[in-house]
This record gives sequence, C-alpha cells and structure tokens, in this order.
Amino acid sequence: MSDLLTKYDAELSSKGPVAFVIKEYLLPVMGKDSPIFPPTFAPPEGDDSKPNYVIDDLGEGYGKYALVDSVGSQANRLEPLFKDQRFSGLVPQVQIEIGARKVNLLDAGHRAGDAVVRFSAAGEKFQKAFLAYQQSGDAELLAKLSPTSLVFGVWDSRGTQAKFPRLVSSTVRATHIAELTRSAQYMSVLEKAEAQQIDTDQKYLSNQGFSDAPAGRGPGGVLVKGDILREAVLNLIPLRALGAANEDRSLALRRYLLGLSLIAFAAPAQLFLRQGCLLTADPEKPAEVASVERSGKRNKISLDEEMVLAYAKAAADAFGVGESFSTAFEVEKAKKPKAEAGKKGSK
Repeated sequence: MSDLLTKYDAELSSKGPVAFVIKEYLLPVMGKDSPIFPPTFAPPEGDDSKPNYVIDDLGEGYGKYALVDSVGSQANRLEPLFKDQRFSGLVPQVQIEIGARKVNLLDAGHRAGDAVVRFSAAGEKFQKAFLAYQQSGDAELLAKLSPTSLVFGVWDSRGTQAKFPRLVSSTVRATHIAELTRSAQYMSVLEKAEAQQIDTDQKYLSNQGFSDAPAGRGPGGVLVKGDILREAVLNLIPLRALGAANEDRSLALRRYLLGLSLIAFAAPAQLFLRQGCLLTADPEKPAEVASVERSGKRNKISLDEEMVLAYAKAAADAFGVGESFSTAFEVEKAKKPKAEAGKKGSK
C-alpha cells in the first residue's frame, strides 16, 4: 500500500513536471468529410443577433477554428463520473433537496459555489470551508465537502470570493472549417380552411402549430477539413499549492486530489456532445499522452485505468473521504438578500 501511495510523489514534488497533457484526434461518426454541429451561444446582452457558433478566422495559414466543446461543458461532462458505482465511494455524495426532488452536488453547474448550495441548510458549512482556505490556505475542509470543486475549479463569486483554478481542463476544437447553413419548412396537417374553423387569427394558429411555418437560413453545422482535436491538461502547479493544517495532511490532500484528477483525466472522453455531434477516436491518429517538464520537454506516458483507480482508492483511504449527506434548499434564505437590499434602499 505504501508503494502505491508514493507512486506519484515525484510528480507532486516542486521539481516534478508542470502538467500531464492529452491530445486526442477525433472524427465525426459518419467519417472524415461529414459535418458536425458545434454548440450555439447567445449573443452579448443588447445584441439582437441570433445565437451562433464560436468561430475564429485566424487568417492565412490557419483558416477558421470552431469551438466544438468548451472548458465548462467538458468539466460538466466529466464530473458526474463520480456518481458511477466504480468511483462514487471516492467522494462524498451530497444531495440537495429542492422540494420533492434531489440534486446531486456533482450535477450543480457552479459546484460548491452554486446558489443551491449557498442557500441550503449546509450553506454556512461551505462558507466556513471557503473562508478556511481564504484566511489560512487550508483546503481540507472543502475537500471533505466537495473535492471535485477543487479538481474542476470553483469560484465563490457571490460569497467569500475564494477561487480555485481547475486542475483538470479540456476543450474540443475543429481546425480549417467551412460553415454550412440550413433551413426548414413545417407543413401543417390541416388545410387552410380547416385551420380557420379554429380561429382566423394567423398568429394564434402559428403559435399553436396549426399553420405552415417556414424557417429562415441558420447555422447548419461545419465541415472540418483539418482536425477535430480534444486537448486536456492536468495542471500540477496549483495542485502542489494546495495545503492543509500540516505537511502530512497537505501531502495526503494532494495525493487524494491527484487520484481524483487522474481518474477524470484518463477517463474515456464522452463524445456524444449534442444532436448532430457524435464523435469517435481517429484510428489513424492515436492519442498522445505526455508529461511536460518546466523546460518544455515532453515525455510519453501511459495511464492504465485500473492502476489509476487503485492509486485513487489508496489515496482516498489515507486522506479520509468526507461523509455523504443530504441538505435542504431553503427558499426563505434565498429571498433574504433581496429583502435586505430593499430595507437598505428604503433607508
């Protein structure tokens, strides 16, 4: 067990590599020359443009790059891994009761900094954990409550302002792309005379789906002439900076978080990103996995999933996984900031 626990201690030392990295080449499920659909994003506030893709034209020699999956989206796909039976015992399972339903903290978009956590009965407990880090650099309390908040990053932006950078991050981009458009035409089953028996107001009929509805041209995916590339980084520098009450607990904390990070980092990518964007690995371009030294030198490495899991379990046992618990979301607590602002305004 001791040999297993010390397996990555060289990587955790100040002279160790700065990061582990993965470059994974992907293909559309229909093959190289098939279009894929990137995500659409709403325009900035005040801009009347329709939602569209994020595409950057980098000019001659580079062409157009499309964002296929963002850092945040990739994190939200990876974090629920820790609900899986193989990994669920490695982290506390925190359930937030919102009325009749329960939300696992692993599904909350802002993790420990999410509003449903802040306004829950356990809100003060999480605030205490953020303050412990902010005031003394001790991250152990938060690791006992929500260790994946440390792995995937969290910012208590509406509370203590404590901020933890992501240890594991990944993005998917497509290079040398050409934009496509599409349109559609909905044809109602009812003939015009039949629809008018319902109402003569065309707007009402259209809203209810009783009239033909043409759709204008809109984003129709992209054709990728270059590569679809998933790039993942396990950043070891902020991991080494995390501490606890003493050196022994600090080392136990770093080993624990490294174990969780390695599971997320080495896990097979979730490649059904959205409708029209089902990807596979490119069999002609194997994934590149490496450790990167401060000098920039890259050393190829292999991360065996079973070995990583064994290390993560040993590190979790040594650190002591926090207890799982349920907590209630408190509606009245969520109303309080507005009520207090109203009081200040009246004064």
